[in-house]
Order: sequence, then C-alpha cells, then structure tokens
Amino acid sequence: MEYFLNQLVNGISQGAIYALMAISYSVVVGVTGLITFTHGEVIMIGAFASFYIFQFVGNNLILGFVASFIASWLIGMVIYYVCYNRFFESPSHISLICTIGISMLIKNLAQIYFGPNQKPMLNVIDNKVFRIGVLQISMIQIIIVITVIVLAGILSFFINKTRWGIKLRTVSQDKKAASLMGVNVSRTAMIGNCIGCGLAGISGMLISVYYQTLQATMGGSLGMKAFSSSVLGGLTDTRFSALGGLAIGIIENLGIAISSASFRDIFAFGFLILILIIRPEGFATKKGARP
Repeated sequence: MEYFLNQLVNGISQGAIYALMAISYSVVVGVTGLITFTHGEVIMIGAFASFYIFQFVGNNLILGFVASFIASWLIGMVIYYVCYNRFFESPSHISLICTIGISMLIKNLAQIYFGPNQKPMLNVIDNKVFRIGVLQISMIQIIIVITVIVLAGILSFFINKTRWGIKLRTVSQDKKAASLMGVNVSRTAMIGNCIGCGLAGISGMLISVYYQTLQATMGGSLGMKAFSSSVLGGLTDTRFSALGGLAIGIIENLGIAISSASFRDIFAFGFLILILIIRPEGFATKKGARP
C-alpha cells in the first residue's frame, strides 16, 4: 500500500506537468481554432532554453522560467506567421500540414544544433524528501505542483479579468464578429498562440528538471501527451484539459506500479481510448467549450 500511495504522489506531480502542457495546448487551439503538431517541439525548445541558462548562469530557477517562456514565445511567433496567419480562411488541413512540416524542421535543426543524444539537466533544486506518514514527497514535486497551480491561476485571471483576455475570448468564439467589433484578430490570435507556447516551454523545463534529462527528440511523445490530455478536455476547455493531464499522469504511474515502466504509454493512451469510447466529448460538459 505504501508503494502505491507514493506512486500516486508521483502521478500527481507528473500529471501536474501534463496538465500545464494540456492547458497550453488548449489555449493555442482555442485562439487559433486549428490543431497543431508543433507543440512537442515548443516544449523541447523551452527545456533547452532553461538548460543553457542553468549551464551559463547557474541554478537560478526564476531565470530558467523566464528563458523557457521567452524562447517558446519567440518560436510561437514563427509558428503563427508560418502556419496560421495566412490560413484562417483556408481549409484547416492546409494549416495542419504546415504544423507537421515545421515540427519536422524544428526537430531536425534541434538535433543538428543540440545533438541527438540525451543531455543531463543540472540538479537545480535541492531535492530534499519530506515524509508524511508513509508518504514521501520531494521538494521538486512540491515546486512543480505549486508552479502549475500559480500559472493556471494567472492564466485564468488574465483571460477572465483583463482587456486582452476578453479579446482572446472574443476571437476564440467568433473571429468575424470580433473583427466587426474592432478587434485586431491577427494580432490577438498571435498573442494567444504565443502565450500558449510560452506556457508549453515552462512545462518543458519542469519535466526536464523532474527527470534530470532532456534531448532534441523529446517533443514527439510529450506533444502526444499534451494533445491526448487536451482531447480529454474537449480540446479548448483549459479546466478539463488540465484534469485530463492530471488523470493521465496518475494512470501512468499507477499502471507502472503493477507492471513495467516500458508500458507507461500503453496505460496512458489506453485510458484515453477507454474514456473516449465511454464519453466521446471527454471530461468537458460541453463539447468545444472555449477557455
């Protein structure tokens, strides 16, 4: 029982990172209205940005957050202007193909520049372990959960209480109506896409610090986890997407508690398929709900 409880704690920590990935994915899809296959590479860029900051500046976690956010924001701008800006009125498959192409481009350039092998992430957090009864909770797990909660709260406040947030919600609901109301749809959609990408970059830093490793090809599986978690939330509902990420993290860790770690993805995607068979709209109460 003690082992399963500790695996549950691990699942919550990992699920919190997946939740942030899913939230960021939902923001991108909600604002652009288009599916993206570049999200994994954006996560990877955020991880490497923090890696080099830690290498050259030292174990400054705040600078790592900032570097990951900015680097992913900039990549998000490139992705927006290449894959989205010209294609809002075009068939959606054109933008989809563009995201696949730029995903392959970023991945291959990253392998050339960063190298194809795994790199060890510096131990930037004193990983002290606290015992609460039979539970073992590490400092890094506490920081991850708190970080995700704080970022989700800031995003919620921004979307619901600020002028730019209202613009994002308007554009996500109806771009033509937003344009008629005087909203600069292109600029607003670009900002929303970059916010989602910035949060994805921070999630890349968190998962690299958590596992103390990163590599140029890490985006493939992480992008699929972000997409799967977001699908469980109806793609555009950030709250239920976060719940989907948390659920996948917990299922993965409880699954490997009774089997091998090599079956991690089987449990994650098996859970996704099962939920969608039972409830095609996922956890969301209304299919296609906007953030």
